[in-house]
Amino acid sequence: MSKGYRPLTIDELTAAGDIFFPRFNNILERMPEGSTVEDTLKVMEKVLKLGHHQRREKEKLSEFSFGIKRAIGFFQP
Repeated sequence: MSKGYRPLTIDELTAAGDIFFPRFNNILERMPEGSTVEDTLKVMEKVLKLGHHQRREKEKLSEFSFGIKRAIGFFQP
């Protein structure tokens, strides 16, 4: 087998599944009746993208407020 490709071990696959399936099931439970797995995966992709966007915005806001507090003297560099 080539050095570039190594199949995942059962332990690695199990660890990835332990992360993926709770998230997938969370989205699937909220999907309308009759939704397909493909529909769920598409919605999951959009929800994850939104979640990452919200995280970035929250981190920006946190960094901004910390900078303001430092500027008015609450925190010393």
